[in-house]
Amino acid sequence: MKFVTIRDLRSKSRQIQNDLIKLKEMILTSNGKPIAIMMAISEDSLEESLSAIRRSRVTSSVTELQIRSVKKRKHLINLREINDEIKKARSERPNG
Repeated sequence: MKFVTIRDLRSKSRQIQNDLIKLKEMILTSNGKPIAIMMAISEDSLEESLSAIRRSRVTSSVTELQIRSVKKRKHLINLREINDEIKKARSERPNG
């Protein structure tokens, strides 16, 4: 996996574009920390690529929630307790 700094992206954008086409993926960094994943796509695959990324995010979020639930033993609560948790989470939202 190739890492690219923001500075390099500004100064060597053409080279990075060519490298991205060959490598398919690169990590963009700022101050040595990863901030974005760059992926080569085509106009024809744009919607499919975005859809796949979104599905992956949802899957990761659900898995993380399931793990936290088991760790906190929340997977053992009943329906009333589930509804109370939902109500509490909604009330804590900024527009709740």
